[in-house]
Amino acid sequence: MILKRGMSATISEWLMAAEYIAAGGNHNIIFCERGVRSFETYYRNMLDVTAIPVLKKETHLPVIVDPSHAGGKAWMVPALSRAAIAAGADGLLVEMHPKPCEAWCDADQALNPEELKNLMGELGGIARILGRTI
Repeated sequence: MILKRGMSATISEWLMAAEYIAAGGNHNIIFCERGVRSFETYYRNMLDVTAIPVLKKETHLPVIVDPSHAGGKAWMVPALSRAAIAAGADGLLVEMHPKPCEAWCDADQALNPEELKNLMGELGGIARILGRTI
């Protein structure tokens, strides 16, 4: 199960939510950072890149990032994705649509196939520098 961070949840609260789920018998938990609430209004959520290495230190569970929902705009997704991979994220949730302007939901944050292909190339390069693969 993917456990997305609540908009105002601290790292401790997020970890405790995972403990609660695990205590109920589900140990297949993936943390998903998608940003937290801030006073800024230019973008949707403030992506907490710092949470990635903290979670990697505090738990053995995988950590993924949702840069599409964090920024809320497609033009932000590549930069946020690069930061997430550089910080050690195990994966990304990236919105993609063949024709983003025709998407029924989240059109503003969706990449088109060519943009996603280019982004994957960039992320592969970052991963290689860090001794990882995509």
